[in-house]
Amino acid sequence: MPTDFISLFTAALVAAAAPIIAKLVPRGLVPETVILLLAGALLGPYTAGVIELTDSIDMLSELGLAFLFLLAGYEIDPKSLSGTQGKKGLATWIVSMAIALVLVLLSPSLSVSHIDGLAVAIALTTTALGTLMPIIKERDLEGTPVGGGILSFGTWGELCPVLAMALLLSSRSEWKTLLILAVFVLVCVIMAIVPAKARRGGHRIYRFLASKRNTTSQAFVRVTAVLLIGLVTVSAVFQLDIVLGAFAAGFILRYVIPEGDHELESKLDAIGYGFLIPVFFVVSGAKIDLAGVGENPLLLVLFICALLLVRAVPIVVALSLGKGEDKLSMHNRITVALYCTTALPLIVAVTSVAVKAGAMAQDVAGTLVAAGAVTVFLMPFLASLTYRVVDAKPIVAVQEIAAHPNDIRTILHEHLDMERMMVRQEAAARLAMRSSESKDEDIPWQEAAFALQRKSERKRALDTLLDAAAQDLAAHKDEIEHFIEEGPRGDIVEKATQQREERRKRLARAAVREHQRRQNEIGRMMNSDKKER
Repeated sequence: MPTDFISLFTAALVAAAAPIIAKLVPRGLVPETVILLLAGALLGPYTAGVIELTDSIDMLSELGLAFLFLLAGYEIDPKSLSGTQGKKGLATWIVSMAIALVLVLLSPSLSVSHIDGLAVAIALTTTALGTLMPIIKERDLEGTPVGGGILSFGTWGELCPVLAMALLLSSRSEWKTLLILAVFVLVCVIMAIVPAKARRGGHRIYRFLASKRNTTSQAFVRVTAVLLIGLVTVSAVFQLDIVLGAFAAGFILRYVIPEGDHELESKLDAIGYGFLIPVFFVVSGAKIDLAGVGENPLLLVLFICALLLVRAVPIVVALSLGKGEDKLSMHNRITVALYCTTALPLIVAVTSVAVKAGAMAQDVAGTLVAAGAVTVFLMPFLASLTYRVVDAKPIVAVQEIAAHPNDIRTILHEHLDMERMMVRQEAAARLAMRSSESKDEDIPWQEAAFALQRKSERKRALDTLLDAAAQDLAAHKDEIEHFIEEGPRGDIVEKATQQREERRKRLARAAVREHQRRQNEIGRMMNSDKKER
């Protein structure tokens, strides 16, 4: 018992320290999830030994995994699965699975007819949408074209591997597995329809629960817990992975409350992200043997490269096949693909099944789990580069530095300022969209974005800085003219000044084009959402 509390206290301490550590990293490049995984690996039984993997800790970790997938399922709008991009997501996963099976077929140590080969193939097609949700929220990607693409492709990358696990990794015959899945779906349908009808009809039981939602009873939270644990229990009884039950619970909750319930969601976030989910990530990290991974680094690198080939490449191709006006820019397509290549929880589940069946060695499973943990850091990091750094026009900056090496500091500052400006403009556009949607106003969202940006404190501060820069330039104008009149050196100063002005004009034009492209992307997303509604 003391061991359990010591392990739990350590996990809670890591969870409390993770946001502080993440804040110290410049530009938020390291997600909290990575810090939790790394701390778990360093404090786990394979290294420091502070965290012990007892039955009690494993149970809390499983509940954290269940809450992670519950919240992931709740975030998904079912309409996004049936739209154009949702259909692309399903087709892309099928292509990914076919590529993964080919890679397994070509591998001399794996076989598509055995659990080990099928487990690796399924692991290569996964997207850790539950893991991505907190990262998407941290980086304010919700409601953006990139965020919508991650949800559309990531949902199928989470749901389809769970179903594939049930069908392909089961020791039962196929018809028994299909029968069990049919019974499970029937249970889910009943659990969705009955509460939804009670809510729409204003049944007295629903009214009673609603009256108790903010009392000490916390009725809605308790009912949600019953839904989650009930479906997880059904999954365990039917020998299905608990991820399937948790994900189904999230879908059911969204069906019962289609417009969402921010108050309930806030309470579930507090339980999940405040306690159980961090425990899951710390315990997942504790299961990684860093020394064992170091003995087989080639397998780690090969698995990550295979993930990029199987998952990222088909998504980029799928996003490039739409109509010209519906396409994301290339760097945004790559951003979506990189985020969707993040994989961890399902890799843990898939390799656990293979190890229990005796078809995969524990050290190999640990290396694959470590590779999944690496993707939780690596893919969002690369995606942040393709999503933000591209706005700074790095190639143009390198060309300008090569042409004018003495102005390297000025050039870097100008390009970084342009990237920050694009971030502010995009944030203002998103705020304007949300504001106009909530008020049902027929005001063009571009105008609302401009108004919000003009009113913001940042914009006023930026205007003040620009005015100060203009005054400073005017103050030095006489000195520049004096240098010009002096003789030969005046020609150099005049030429340098003209070059800087031309460079600033080019940057300004590039910023306008980039901002207009972003506006068009967001506008197309709004129009497509309105058509689907």
